[in-house]
Amino acid sequence: MSKKKFKNKFIYNNRELSWLSFNSRILEEANDCSHPIMECAKFLGISASNLDEFFMVRVSGLIKRIVKNFHKKDIYGMKAKKIFKKLRKKMHKFYKKQYKCYNGFLIPKLKKAGIKFLSMNEIDDSQRIFLKDYFKNIIYPVLTPLAIDSGRPFPFLVGKNLNIAVELADERNHILFGIVSIPSVLKRYIKLPGDGNFYVLLEELIESEIQNIFEIYEVRSVRIFRITRNSDLEINEDTENLLQEVKRTIKKRKRGDVVRLEISDYGDKKIKKFLIKNLKIKLYDVYEAFGPIDLSFLSKFYRESWNNSLKFAKQDSVSVFKNLPDGKIFDIIRKKDVLVCHPFESFDAVIEFVKQAAIDPNVIAIKQTLYRVSGNSPIIDYLIQAVENGKQVTTFVELKARFDEENNIIWAQKLEKSGCHVIHGIPGYKIHCKAIMIIRKESNNIRRYVHLGTGNYNDITAKYYTDIGLFTSNKKISEDTANLFNFLTGYSENKDYKKLIVSPHGTRKSILELIDNEIKNANKNIKARIIFKINALIDKEIIDKLYEASCSGVKIELIVRGICGLIPGIKNLSKNIKVRSIVGRLLEHSRIFYFENAENNKIYVGSADMMKRNLDKRVEALFPIEDPDIKSRIINMLNIMLEDNTNAREMNNKGEFKRIIPGKNAKLINSQAEFFDLARKYYK
Repeated sequence: MSKKKFKNKFIYNNRELSWLSFNSRILEEANDCSHPIMECAKFLGISASNLDEFFMVRVSGLIKRIVKNFHKKDIYGMKAKKIFKKLRKKMHKFYKKQYKCYNGFLIPKLKKAGIKFLSMNEIDDSQRIFLKDYFKNIIYPVLTPLAIDSGRPFPFLVGKNLNIAVELADERNHILFGIVSIPSVLKRYIKLPGDGNFYVLLEELIESEIQNIFEIYEVRSVRIFRITRNSDLEINEDTENLLQEVKRTIKKRKRGDVVRLEISDYGDKKIKKFLIKNLKIKLYDVYEAFGPIDLSFLSKFYRESWNNSLKFAKQDSVSVFKNLPDGKIFDIIRKKDVLVCHPFESFDAVIEFVKQAAIDPNVIAIKQTLYRVSGNSPIIDYLIQAVENGKQVTTFVELKARFDEENNIIWAQKLEKSGCHVIHGIPGYKIHCKAIMIIRKESNNIRRYVHLGTGNYNDITAKYYTDIGLFTSNKKISEDTANLFNFLTGYSENKDYKKLIVSPHGTRKSILELIDNEIKNANKNIKARIIFKINALIDKEIIDKLYEASCSGVKIELIVRGICGLIPGIKNLSKNIKVRSIVGRLLEHSRIFYFENAENNKIYVGSADMMKRNLDKRVEALFPIEDPDIKSRIINMLNIMLEDNTNAREMNNKGEFKRIIPGKNAKLINSQAEFFDLARKYYK
């Protein structure tokens, strides 16, 4: 396929701009009048938290490339400096949209529901007395006011932490500045006593008491602010002790350069200039907030809300392995593969799998990868119990999982202390595959039981991430999984697998070959079709191969939650490609790859997205779906997602996502709600 004719045409999406488009879709959900109001608050909080991480990683990475004068263009055809300039404008615009949502939509709707965030000017006398007492006894003891002058330098400030900057005057009318850092241990919102649901934000209470904090100075002006630091730091893997190197890098991250300053829109400009100078940033790095800084607090406010009538109706997960006697789970898996789709089917199935292995006297060994786990993981507890019961346990804890490094270090050390054999990672790669292997002695034979999945072994996120897992004792898949674990321990080379598709050496090659097979069939006038359900598509080689398939007549349907570098609907290039994104109450996280294969369809499910890092820099595993019943179920799920007209948007040939508007008499289809109903029918 030649793309020379498209040289001056927009045929790729830039990664950063595409991500911002994804976060805009989340913000759209926050503005959706059809959602219960607390759900809108949650979506706004998620959009703010996402933006924080975007600055910490992607924006920081762009700035680093600019500083290093990195000239290589991205697939969009732009250098880092040009991308950053274009991105800045969109980020400032997006930031303002967040506050438009907060002030113009969320706060009025919350007020209508009886929930009010009051300013200090709106409280009555009894509430004022309560807050004075709260400040004196709870807040004031943990505050450290810092005056800044020639003898007291500008302090080190923690990223993502709220601060108050104060313009002060001494008795000789000399101007100086002060800063109060607000400890993150303090609750962000304070519920006022009484029958109503009235709240005051922590920073507003502290601001109202600021003169009492800086007693010997006159307070001239006050501005609340928050900084975001560069967290895109590389770990030196050429080290004898990876754990110590990760610890060192975490400390370094906390002192990364400032890449954003958020500051309240009111107050004297001198404070703003003072902060810009001392933080060593540019004016374009400043984001003025027209409301509370750090709207991510709304996510916690949602979680702690007791009024479920202001949330989506609860959907109960189905228990797949419920009340099974010891060892029975292995009997079930030995007879037939078992598919679990979370959270429609409870993650308890995975926990029960590890639990049964820990206590079953016939189980002799357990091997498991751990990328992100919860802070109080039952799976970790059962792995430790397995060691105590005399079983050999090997865990692969990925210490380089970004923003989970500290949590994973804690778990790795706890597992090691219990007697588990812990692998901390592989130099040059992240272990991102999701796999458990149980080795069991049965009638003088050894049988392997395997769980392979798309999601992390995290019992908390499994409640709102959509993921797929397969329990199997299939001999070839089990052998492949054993070879995968041997590769991770360093006892064997990365082999040719019979059933699994494994990165870093096999996924790119296999996906390209599977697409080529559809191209070959289309050229023979055999029905050819591809469906990808993924989180991200940004790898240029994969995109170009999909363009080639489209030009050959292959029908391609892509369900991409987030970043998508491909543009559909371009004449003579991608007219046979459709792209949609599903953003709903659950986070779409599963990856499914469907190939028509001349009506003998092939389906793979796994942990890899179509990004260079997943294809070349991580250990990933895609596993085949071969059981006819499970195949049928996954195809049905894909078809429902392709018919979703409630949570879905479609991308046009300009790279813009537009919400699907169902016809007047069209049946409303919400794929996530449908899957809860299907799970109840499937496991009734």
